[in-house]
Amino acid sequence: MHLMCLGARLVGLCLLAALPCAPAAAQQAPTSTLRGTIQDQTGAVVPGVRVTIADATGAVRGETTTDAAGAFVFQGVAAGTYDVMTVFEGFKPATLHVRVGGGRSVSLPKIVLQLAAINQAITVGETAPVTTAAAANRDAIVVDDQTLKDLPIFDRDIVGTLSRFLDPGAAASGGVTLVVDGMEARRVGVSPSAIQQVKINQDPYSAEFQRPGRGRIEVVTKAGTDAYHGSFDFAFRDAHLNARDPFAPARPPEQRRIYEGVFGGPIRDGKNTSFLLTVERREQDLQSIVFAATPAGTLNAIVPRPSRDLEVSATWTHQAGKRQTFTVRANADTSASRNQNVGGTVLPEAATDDHADEQELIIGHRWIAGPKVLSEFRLLLGREVGRTISVQPGARIVVLDAFTGGGAQADQRTTEYHVQLMENVTYLRGRHLLKAGFAIPDFSRRGFDDAGNRLGTFTFSSLADYAEGRPLSFLQQRGDGRIVFLQRVYGAFLQDQMTVTRSLSVGLGVRYDWQNIFRDNNNFAPRASFAYAARPGTVVRGGVGWFYDRAGDGAIREVLRSREARLLRYLLLDPGFPDPFQGASANATPPRSLVQLAPGVSMPFIVQYGVGIERQLRKGTTLAVNYIGARGVDLFRSIDVNAPPPPLYEARPDPAFGSIRQIESTGRQQTHSLQFTLRGRMAPRVQGSAQYTFGVAHNDTAGINALPANNYDLSAEWGRADFDQRHRLDVLAQFKGGPWLNVGVAATVYSGRPYSLRTGLDDFHTGQTNARPPGVSRNTLQGPGYASVDLRWSREVKLNASKEEDGPALRIGVDAFNVMNRVNYVAYIGNQRSPFFGRAIAAQPPRRLQVTAAVEF
Repeated sequence: MHLMCLGARLVGLCLLAALPCAPAAAQQAPTSTLRGTIQDQTGAVVPGVRVTIADATGAVRGETTTDAAGAFVFQGVAAGTYDVMTVFEGFKPATLHVRVGGGRSVSLPKIVLQLAAINQAITVGETAPVTTAAAANRDAIVVDDQTLKDLPIFDRDIVGTLSRFLDPGAAASGGVTLVVDGMEARRVGVSPSAIQQVKINQDPYSAEFQRPGRGRIEVVTKAGTDAYHGSFDFAFRDAHLNARDPFAPARPPEQRRIYEGVFGGPIRDGKNTSFLLTVERREQDLQSIVFAATPAGTLNAIVPRPSRDLEVSATWTHQAGKRQTFTVRANADTSASRNQNVGGTVLPEAATDDHADEQELIIGHRWIAGPKVLSEFRLLLGREVGRTISVQPGARIVVLDAFTGGGAQADQRTTEYHVQLMENVTYLRGRHLLKAGFAIPDFSRRGFDDAGNRLGTFTFSSLADYAEGRPLSFLQQRGDGRIVFLQRVYGAFLQDQMTVTRSLSVGLGVRYDWQNIFRDNNNFAPRASFAYAARPGTVVRGGVGWFYDRAGDGAIREVLRSREARLLRYLLLDPGFPDPFQGASANATPPRSLVQLAPGVSMPFIVQYGVGIERQLRKGTTLAVNYIGARGVDLFRSIDVNAPPPPLYEARPDPAFGSIRQIESTGRQQTHSLQFTLRGRMAPRVQGSAQYTFGVAHNDTAGINALPANNYDLSAEWGRADFDQRHRLDVLAQFKGGPWLNVGVAATVYSGRPYSLRTGLDDFHTGQTNARPPGVSRNTLQGPGYASVDLRWSREVKLNASKEEDGPALRIGVDAFNVMNRVNYVAYIGNQRSPFFGRAIAAQPPRRLQVTAAVEF
């Protein structure tokens, strides 16, 4: 009772003491600064937007326009509730309700303007509600620049880290499609700190893109602002902070240093023109682990593999009036590396040294042509030069799945001059959002000087055969290795996003893709999708689409060389050793081997289809459940049409030629998957994305260069796809427990992939060593699973007393990759004649620590 009375008296005294000061406090009430960014539906920033702030009574308290980076600022805002309203010609107005406290800087959520008359949602981090907009599917993975700072990113490789959410079955023959600022690209071209957003699987059935949503990565880069901003980032790894690789005889003395700088701001007054400079320097002193079986016994060695890379970019952005924005970006990259392609069973003597230079100039124009018309144009001019040099001369020696030695025999020089172009036009008419575009993803002059395999490659089935000097085959190239050709790839699309009712939207589109060399001109790919709001907070989505593939330049190069008969390839079976011609004249000419296209070869395509349901569990949290199926049609594969026929498999049908590898489009593939995607607030103070996939994948081809075991019996090629994994779990999350407890998590758990059982012999006398025992189909053996947990702890310290949101700050972080130090074995050997049969010869990296520091201003 006495304590309660004393407490009441103290409260009363405090209130009395505060009363005389109340008027003064009211007069000196602190104000706040409001900052925000405005984007369009594609994620691109929108400059020149008029932004107004009004209080609860509707009185306007301020007005401004966004700068070249789409950013706006209101200063001196008193505490209270406000409406932030945006108006820009050609886009729908948007309003954001915000509550402002006193004396602090407030960073508003990104505001997304919609060009279409469809359901509109303002993106607030991961708190956006489910809607029927085509690009608002909740099974997409969208990560912004702030989130990237909090996640464990190994070696600052943002694209590589997020690639875990891709589907290998949706990738093209040349790999995953990278889209940077709306245009296909080979690399991002700017340093990681200049990346504003990364998107995977957004609008998966859009006709705008050549590949499905999980076969592409979309990157949006930053532009300059109306104030000078920048950062300097440093990432460091050292072997003393790592665990030991299970296949290494000792801890490899590795070290990696990454220096990164970004600086941008206004030119002159900054109202219309800005710039952004980025520099990234990578110094990597890495090591390769050799684990091979040689005649002298097991060789376990550590081989230095250093590399150096420098990438520089400069971007100029100019807003001409309220309707036009021009951008010019110049990129330059140079890299050099030594002792490449060593490790596992490949010995140091078979290494190569590589050097590459690349320059790009990108010109962009964004034009609001009218109240309902938006035009986007980009042009890229590029040049690449690369060179590969074998570290040692000498014939290449391959003892299957035991060791590879001798010279690398991989000398070549490449040059490329390429042009890329993109023009997209968006038009709003009533309930229809029409979008059409034309693109040249690749128009290039490619030159190759191939001096590889001039001394030849001997292949042995086993160590015993090597000891006895009995190779299976000898492969050699002779002649003129110079070839120059044009690579031309075109694409065009038309699509319509229709708002049928307030609860139903439908998307219809068609795309056309064409590539030279392949005479296939009817590659029209229809796409269709729908989204239906069955009830508040619940949306049902579905779609189907045709997606055509492309062939890489490697296969085209080999076909053209065979046609011109300048660089000749010779294959000898059961040759002599070390003289494959057994004392015959060095000019002896065996039958040459060819690479050709099959008559009527067509471009492969997949038909992807799916349906799912999205549910908002609570504010800021959504769950999406989707079934996705895909059927691969006319997939690329290779057949030796001059292989010795059954039953004896002895003589080739046409003795004037050796192997005739014919590229066909007769393969097929079938995939099914069930995906569960949770996005948003997973628990108190925990934000992120989690995706679990149960799937199966079968096909009868491993790619354009893959040959079957028996060229006269393709039935045994149908089996599990190389990328087939029944279970996949990926998690990206952030836990914010206070200034000293900011933790990012990246967790991955996969079931194993299959691999094939092989005899290790040339049972069909074709020079190939992929024969399997009778009755055994492809990919019947099961590899091990994979599990890894990566963690990042980071702390941001403001460097000024005002503690403003965009003031100078120091950010430090520590990343731990594979923190549990789990051994994830890879490269299992299915060759029955290998000394490593049934065993792994490598493992994914063990636990590694990375220290980062950044100064932002």
